This record gives sequence, structure tokens and C-alpha cells, in this order.
Amino acid sequence: MASLTIRKLDDAIKSYLRLRSAKNGRSVEEEVRVILRDYCEGSPAPTASLTSPSAPTERPAVERANTAGQASVTLIIGGGIAAFKSMELIRRLKERHIDVRCVLTKAAQQFVTPLSASALSHERVYTDLFDPGSEFDAGHIRLARECDLIVVAPATADLMAKMAQGHADDLASAILLAADRPILLAPAMNPLMWNNAATRRNVLQLRRDGIHMIGPSAGEMAESNEAGIGRMSEAIEIAAAAVGILRPPRPRPLAGKRVLITAGPTHEAIDPVRYIANRSSGKQGFAIAAAAQAAGADVTLVSGPVELRDPAGVNVIRVESARDMLHRVEAALPADIAIFAAAVADWRVANEGEQKLKKTAAGMPPLQLVENPDILATISKLKDKRPPLVIGFAAETENLIDNAKAKIARKGCDWIVANDVSPATGVMGGDRNTVHLLTRDGKDISVDDIKVDSWPVMTKEQVATELVAKIAKTVEKNS
Repeated sequence: MASLTIRKLDDAIKSYLRLRSAKNGRSVEEEVRVILRDYCEGSPAPTASLTSPSAPTERPAVERANTAGQASVTLIIGGGIAAFKSMELIRRLKERHIDVRCVLTKAAQQFVTPLSASALSHERVYTDLFDPGSEFDAGHIRLARECDLIVVAPATADLMAKMAQGHADDLASAILLAADRPILLAPAMNPLMWNNAATRRNVLQLRRDGIHMIGPSAGEMAESNEAGIGRMSEAIEIAAAAVGILRPPRPRPLAGKRVLITAGPTHEAIDPVRYIANRSSGKQGFAIAAAAQAAGADVTLVSGPVELRDPAGVNVIRVESARDMLHRVEAALPADIAIFAAAVADWRVANEGEQKLKKTAAGMPPLQLVENPDILATISKLKDKRPPLVIGFAAETENLIDNAKAKIARKGCDWIVANDVSPATGVMGGDRNTVHLLTRDGKDISVDDIKVDSWPVMTKEQVATELVAKIAKTVEKNS
């Protein structure tokens, strides 16, 4: 019978055929022949679900989606004595929560076995360019693309020569030629091979092509009385280099800057039991503190009473009242940036009761209120130790922009983040926010010259990230 060529199948049918052929121990082409023969002999066509034909619970690794969201590496193991180190490399990568799929060249199988690599990676190992179980739909292309990074360890002189010249005569070289992912090479060879003019030309070409390399290192060779540069880097070094490519360090535009942030409500005691407060959850201020810390800043967060975990890497100071908060804010100066996101109570009781106030026949005891210190205005108008950038928050229930413009002029701060906290918005205590950023270029400009940038609905974490990004740009511009 002539060979079958199957084209233009949708993904569901492809998956069905792979799973059915795997279950029955046949190639996909053989399975299609069986289906056609049975149909011609009068058997009903398959009606089972195309995605689950009572097949093995686990699909072949090459076609399994990365459901855990982890980074994945295709590890190509070349033929050399250093291949034994690749077994440890698999373990080191998995320790770093990286999925690993292994490809062994024909020469590599003289040093390590596919069974060893499979046992360590918990994945199927690939060795053959013409494997009918994976190549019926160009499995080498999927191995090249369905990963975040390709690591070649050891990268032999032969493999690097093939890469530099664009050869693709086996599975490993075909993957490398078809790759659109970053590639990391860990060369390993005899010192004379490493220093050979041909190898040096190939290395130069690969570097020009954007290939990453680690090593080789100097040391004793496997051969007797041989030493020099050619040893493959240690597994832990290669794993660290892979992580550096997969998870590059975040930019830290606020490194070296001190950021002071307030968050949450304040509680103003009426007596030992009761207090005046508001509905602030502190989520927005805590999110800003986390974003500033991620941007490299040294962050101090002065928080009123909230039920939130301290952001990692942030110095958190807990307070109760507005007067406590002002005292701790002043003690935390100087700072480069001050962000006042706390919903500070405007008033407190003039004479806090030493005992719980009781109901009496005369009715409710009179509560005389006095104004709390204005923390934003106090810091904004400092002669000494005023932060170069002072940002306030305006939580309003009406005339949002007009009230925020009046506040930025009255308080003397540089920016105001205004948001509508009417009960219908769900902002107070919620996880989303809609803000307007008001800025001014100088202290003496008119209210009409204040710029307003209205942002769409975001999570409070997204608002924090956007705000910190704008702060970083302003700091860079001013410096």
C-alpha cells in the first residue's frame, strides 16, 4: 500500500490520533490505516470524544501544554564525557521550578542513557529525527518552539560547527536551526579543539548570531595529562545562567531612593472601647509600597490599623491615631519621595474618656471634636527635610476633579491622586480603583494650569505599578 500523507488536520483530530495510536502502540500512520480499513469493512466510524479517546492519562511530553505556568527548557545533550554533568543540570533546573525536556544526540547515548534523563526529568526523551511517534507533524519544530529556552550541554565542537554552518542532519541540529527561542551553549571539549582556528571562527559566528554561552572553564581533562580551557561549566553555573535568561532581573529605577508611604485609616479614640474611623482598607497604599520596593526603593510604610500582611522587604510601622502617624512620618524623614495614601481622620474627640462612656437619663454625652493635624500639608510645607516629590490622595464623593485641584493648591503638594469613593464605586475596601492623577510643574501656578490624567479602571496593584513608573520617570528626568 502506498504511504499516507495527512495534511490540514485541526488540533483536536491531531490530538485524538496521537492519543489513540499511543494507546494501541502504533504509529499515527498505522493507526489511520486501521481506522480506514475498519471503516471500509463496515465498522462504524469512531465517535468518541476527539480529546479523550480513553487514552493514557498523560500525553507525550512534546505535545503537553505547560499548565503550571513554569518556564520550560529543551536540553540538548551532546556527545562528550561531560554529558554526565547534564544529569545534575536536569536536577538543578527542576530545583528552580523549570520544566526540562531532553534531546540526546547519537553520540550522547554512548555516555548517558535516555532512561536516566527521562527518570530525572520525568519526561519522555527524544533521540531520533525520524521518530514516527512525534515527527508525523514535525515534532522537532515543536521541540524548538514549545519551550522558553534551549540549553546545549555539553556543546561539542561538532554541534557548534553544525550550528555555525546551518546544518540540520539530526534531531539536535534540526531543533537548533528551527529555533526562535534563546539558546544557551555550555561548550566542552579538549583544549586543543577549543583553541583550533575553526572552532574559534565558529564561536565568533555564534556570538554574532546572538547565541548565549557559558564557559568553558580551565582545568584537568578526562584525557591523561591533559589540562587547559575546555571543561564544561558546573551544572549549578549553567542553571544560574539559564535562570538569568529566563527571568532577567527587573529594572530597579528607584534604586538608592528613600520612599515614605502612609496607608490605611486612623482610629481616633472616644473612650477605651469606641473610636472614630473610616472604611479605608489600606490596600492601595500597601500595593504602592510593594511596587516601590520592587522598583528598588528603600520603603518605609506607616500604616494605620489594617488587616493586611506586610509587603516583603518593606519597613512597616503600625500606628493608631493621626497624631501617631504624623510623629512617625516626621521621624522617618528625610525621604526622596513621600506618598500620603492614608485616609486620616479629620477630627478627634477633644477629651478622650478614661472609662467607657455610659448611657444616662440625660441622653448622649456631648462629644466635642477638634481638628487633627494635616499630615500632607505639614510635610508639603516644610522648610527643611521636605521630600522633593510629595504626593497626596484625594478621596471624594462629589465634584472630584474640582475638589482635587483645590486640595493640591491648598496643601502645597506636587501631585494628587484623586478617586471617587462613593459607596456605589466599591473603592473603599475593594480591589479595584479608578484614579485621576493631577500634577503641576511649579508651586505658584493657577488651578487652571494643573494637569489631569484620567486612568481607566484597574486593580489597585496596577494603579500602584503605573504610579511608581511615573514617579521613576519624573525622578530620572529631574536628576
